[in-house]
Amino acid sequence: QVQLVESGGGLVKPGGSLRLSCVASGSVNSLHTIYWYRQVPGHQREWVGHIVFNMGTNFADFVQGRFTISRNSAGDTVYLQLTRLRSEDSAVYYCHGQPGSIWGQGTQVTVSS
Repeated sequence: QVQLVESGGGLVKPGGSLRLSCVASGSVNSLHTIYWYRQVPGHQREWVGHIVFNMGTNFADFVQGRFTISRNSAGDTVYLQLTRLRSEDSAVYYCHGQPGSIWGQGTQVTVSS
């Protein structure tokens, strides 16, 4: 069984940066992909990007090169680096592991002056 816990959210000014973490515990070697999603109240959860371990990353069009995803050498943490943040990036950000459809609890990102 794998558990995922996100952290690193907070309040940041437009144009600022944050690094979100998704820490996996349990049978982490069973995972092959971590997705990042975000959700604004009253809206559907939307895909932000993902990393396929030992292969690469992919991002939604709205990212426009502002975000990156990486994994630590121990293999138990995936990072979502957010840069050049905009007010419309404000949301709860979730990581999602496959296989197994595992979700974390989310971390709030608020972009506001």
